[in-house]
Amino acid sequence: MRILDQYILKRFLYNFFSSFLILMFIFIFQTIWLFIDDLAGKGLDFIIIAKFLFYLLPDLTEKVLPLTVLLASIITFGTFAENYEFAAMKASGMSLQRAMRILAILVSFLGILTFFFANNVIPVSQQKIYNLRRNIATVKPAAVIEEGIFSDFEGMNIKVNKKYGDNDRFLDQIIIHKKSRLQKNTTVIKAKSGELISSEGSAIVQLLLKDGHYYEDVVPRSGNQKRNFPFAKAKFETYTLNIEIPENEKDLEEERNVRTDKMKNIGRLIRDIDSLEQNNKTLVRAFSENMIERVGVFNPLQELDSIDAQIRKENRDQMRKRAGLADSIKSIPVDTVRTAKDIMNLYPEFQRSQLLATARNKIANLYNSVSGKKNDFDRRYKIYNMHILSLHKKYALGLSCIILFFVGAPLGAIIRKGGIGLPLVIAIIIFLSYYFIGVFAGNYSKEGNIHPILGAWLSTIIILPLGIFLTRKATADRGLTDFSFLAQRFRSLFRFRKKNDQN
Repeated sequence: MRILDQYILKRFLYNFFSSFLILMFIFIFQTIWLFIDDLAGKGLDFIIIAKFLFYLLPDLTEKVLPLTVLLASIITFGTFAENYEFAAMKASGMSLQRAMRILAILVSFLGILTFFFANNVIPVSQQKIYNLRRNIATVKPAAVIEEGIFSDFEGMNIKVNKKYGDNDRFLDQIIIHKKSRLQKNTTVIKAKSGELISSEGSAIVQLLLKDGHYYEDVVPRSGNQKRNFPFAKAKFETYTLNIEIPENEKDLEEERNVRTDKMKNIGRLIRDIDSLEQNNKTLVRAFSENMIERVGVFNPLQELDSIDAQIRKENRDQMRKRAGLADSIKSIPVDTVRTAKDIMNLYPEFQRSQLLATARNKIANLYNSVSGKKNDFDRRYKIYNMHILSLHKKYALGLSCIILFFVGAPLGAIIRKGGIGLPLVIAIIIFLSYYFIGVFAGNYSKEGNIHPILGAWLSTIIILPLGIFLTRKATADRGLTDFSFLAQRFRSLFRFRKKNDQN
């Protein structure tokens, strides 16, 4: 048995590392195509590009490792079944569970290792990738500006037709949309040519524009000026834009104090989830109390003492006399004013229109406040959901390697086909189903349509019954489409009913 265990382990490790290298090579090329716009034609050194790809390897490992376990297990046990080695193992007294035991221990250890890898290595790599991509924009400003498309650069959208010269410093046919504090494009600048001027000892990058026009929408201070749509327009021969680069961003690998959910380990995620939850509840509670105070209908009526009540009654009587409503008020019995129309009838005609206009304005202001806060709360709760999703994905990743092994090993024994052909196709189909279920569930959980915990575990929950089903089929030595056991159950059921009818 020990010799067979060594043989099974040796074959699995060979298929595992071979599959891992092939799949990693494929995923690296696919990643290069995704980030080709960030790397190609920007004057970056080969070392910088190599570091960028190196920092992407841990994130790719998160995707490659489950697929590698699935493919290696299918190839290993498919080869055993195809070459009748698995039949020889059964003849010597080794069952499928016994053959899978040593590999199950290995994959369980691999799942634990994957969990620590996702908790400690992947967050650091995500931080490095973010720093590198952002700092390229500050150290090499010309590298961020693309030809023929609008590029986001330090609060501006810049489009140029052509770049040339040393480090692409000279620009032709420039269009710039500058964003205001409210992130609106209120300023448009067009120039026939320009030049990027920077120096190593300066924290300022100058964009020198030549022969162009400047247009800006002027924000009016009063409502009457809005109808005129005021703007400012000018023509210039030279115009200089000073773009400030913070001193701590000059190194391409300088650390930034930016922490998204993918850049945090489990300890940090747990602390931040609690902080985000308490902060969101505090903000919702404060906004609710503010809206209640603004509306006023939910505030409890306070009892006045007799002196204040008498003073208010006298003031109301005087106001009614001046408005000519004293006789109409006296003629109204108690508890007859029950609708808004009855209340409006208490006021003269000119005051009714004023009350309606005031009510419309207040309702519009309340609606705008609620709409603006809704977007803010949606964004905050999306961040909160993303933190919960990232936390549970770290646990689900390690367990997925174990479950996919129990899917691949019995599936290889059933299909009885080794090599890279059919097993690779089956492995890709199963993995893509698993992966896309996880992607869709994650997107739904980020928007709050399902709970983030369910979004992280849904693909694993769905693939688990498949592993149990395939393991039972392979243990009973049934084919993948063998439904004889169902026919046998139906026969036994009909026999039981026939005996009952005869009795």
